Amino acid sequence: MLKKLMLVVAALVATMNFAFAQVDVNKADAAALDSVNGIGPAKSKAILEERKKGEFKDWSDFQQRVKGVGEKNALKLSAAGLVVNGKGKDGAAVAGGTPAKPKAAAK
Repeated sequence: MLKKLMLVVAALVATMNFAFAQVDVNKADAAALDSVNGIGPAKSKAILEERKKGEFKDWSDFQQRVKGVGEKNALKLSAAGLVVNGKGKDGAAVAGGTPAKPKAAAK
């Protein structure tokens, strides 16, 4: 019985890791962008159109250039697995469900 329980837990953990796969906004195609919860065909098209003008430098650049992506939406997209240059949005929930700690400002 214990072996079966451990097998179920291992399967759930493996599924959770797959569900939180990261999608880099500068490398993803339309299908990959659409797989992120909160991005549909219209938003992925807008992202790809803006990316033609140049890669997104960071989350701030992404938010300024893509219409409809404000602070609140950016946090949700980051929590769903969207990254900009391999980085999630500071303050977004991570796979474990707790918010990421923002970096301390340099003095």
